Amino acid sequence: MAADPWAGEYRYGAWDGGPDPLAPPFDVAGALDRIGEEVMAGATPRQALDSLLRDGDQGRRGLDELLRKVRQQQRELRSRSRVDGTLEEVRRLLDQAIGQERAALFPDPDDSARLAEAELDALPNDPARAVRELSNYPWRSEEARQSYEQIRDLLRREVLDSQFRGMKEAMAGATPEDMAALKDMLADLNAMLEAEARGEDTTGRFEEFMRKHGQHFPENPQSLEELTDALARRAAAAQRMLQALTPGQRQELSDLMSAALEDLGLAAEIARLNAALEAARPDLGWGRRGRGEQLRGDEALGIGDATSTLQELADLDELASALGQDYPGASLEDIDPEAVRRALGRQAVDDLRALQALERELERQGYLTRDGGRLELTPRAVRRIGAAALSRIFRDLDTRGRGNHDLQDAGAAGERTGASRPWQFGDEQPLDVVRTIRNAVLRSGAGPVRLHVDDFEVVETERRTAAAVCLLIDLSWSMSLRGTWGVAKSTALALHSLITTQFPQDEVMVVGFSDYAREIRPAELVQLEVQMVQGTNLQHALVIAGRHLARFPDHDPVVLCITDGEPTAHLMRDGTPYFCWPPDPETIELTMAEVDRMTRRGATINVFMLDGEPRLVEFVEGLARRNGGRVFSPSPERLGSYVVRDFLRIRGARRRRAG
Repeated sequence: MAADPWAGEYRYGAWDGGPDPLAPPFDVAGALDRIGEEVMAGATPRQALDSLLRDGDQGRRGLDELLRKVRQQQRELRSRSRVDGTLEEVRRLLDQAIGQERAALFPDPDDSARLAEAELDALPNDPARAVRELSNYPWRSEEARQSYEQIRDLLRREVLDSQFRGMKEAMAGATPEDMAALKDMLADLNAMLEAEARGEDTTGRFEEFMRKHGQHFPENPQSLEELTDALARRAAAAQRMLQALTPGQRQELSDLMSAALEDLGLAAEIARLNAALEAARPDLGWGRRGRGEQLRGDEALGIGDATSTLQELADLDELASALGQDYPGASLEDIDPEAVRRALGRQAVDDLRALQALERELERQGYLTRDGGRLELTPRAVRRIGAAALSRIFRDLDTRGRGNHDLQDAGAAGERTGASRPWQFGDEQPLDVVRTIRNAVLRSGAGPVRLHVDDFEVVETERRTAAAVCLLIDLSWSMSLRGTWGVAKSTALALHSLITTQFPQDEVMVVGFSDYAREIRPAELVQLEVQMVQGTNLQHALVIAGRHLARFPDHDPVVLCITDGEPTAHLMRDGTPYFCWPPDPETIELTMAEVDRMTRRGATINVFMLDGEPRLVEFVEGLARRNGGRVFSPSPERLGSYVVRDFLRIRGARRRRAG
């Protein structure tokens, strides 16, 4: 599409390839299918969503891949550098200054030269004390004096850089006016932080502070909170930098830094600032425990650069924790996109935002809902998961040569008779398009043809028989131990989806049974766990199924049972379950009594055995002889195909008899 801004017209051309500009940024339905598979395998909706977000989806990197990149950066930072660069540089410059001074003293025969050499010989090995004692030394060599001044300048700039990022470069060649402005900034900053700590409104004060001193803060904070956070993170990193040194190195560097601050006249203000920052952000650790972050590389860093590296490592640690999502109440909204951009680049931010948008879209489109902080699947999501499970079963049937079972023409209609009749409100039969258009043409005459509600005709079909369907599912603990529980749930959901879409006139109930039985709604079935109790109470399940069949006496009864064990429990007269293994004869007797009641109702019970244990086989074969039902022994992965195919066989046979 092209536009002419002067003519106000648009020209449209053929799409020339590339990404579809109208395609959604992510496939919500596909994501829900993945969540459904996890849930059906036993995960909670929260766990299933977390798994999707960790793995990524549709070409987007997930949290695990982003976390791996962060961990890799942490390893590279730790292995690249070390934090004692300033000490090394001070020692080098100190040795250089002393060597240059000795070179100037050596040719001088005067006793004062020998005294000066003796003074140099008596310097302590501690660089901090040596630098301090040389502060009033009368240098003979101008080169030596310049080397010594380099030490003082280096320490001033490094110490300031450890407090304020970028100060090392900013204070190179600083004038007395620059130092006075720095002292004013520190005084104003401390006064503002103390006012904030007292609970005063500092909004106007912060704005005035940034107008006056903003050049010292390249981060350009937009609030006092942002400024405090940036300064506190850097100050805490400086403390961790000291902790990363050996005790001897730590003492030497601390003494050098203290001397530099005293030299600048800033010791009191910096101490005041650090106290205020630690009080504002005590959660940053401040290097109080342990040896601090260990850097073991070859590149020796100065105080400021080492502080920046440790601050970057701390930021990466915080980002890694947010990406890990392994703390109570974790949310994708906890992950700072700006921190992701700094660490991993623009593409990683796009991946993160796609994951965040996917999570929000699943809720917006009505697939996920939150109940008291708990994530749950909605009925709409359950219907989608059931349809997906049914599609997988039909694909399996197709690949095994069982015929085509496409559901696109699902509805209440039966076989077409060839006749038609006027449409009535509530009709579900397909429209007879030819007769509908013919009626509109005859009514309109020579004028324009417009459809009217009286023109519509529908195709007459044979009346389908209705069925009352009961699917009985074993919830006993053995189903989980054998790994068949997820398959059983998926099968039940697929069968429910098949009946409610292709056979909406049927009435279906899912009954779960362990030590006792109960009806299970589809929304509950998806997230249902097996019962960690003893007992397989098929007797109670048949009682509940009988009540369902009794409510629909004009429907054909269909009972399907999925189990991996013989009955080991029944209900006693007071309604409590009784368990016994090996099965008590009374349990078998009461269960068979319910089988007989089903037989008298005209309901055959088809059983799908998920185990070949001889006791179960004996019981099921006896049930089949008594009831006339069928027995199947599918592998777990074929269970869905067996159940759905058997149901379709039953419905087809009933329809043919009705015809």
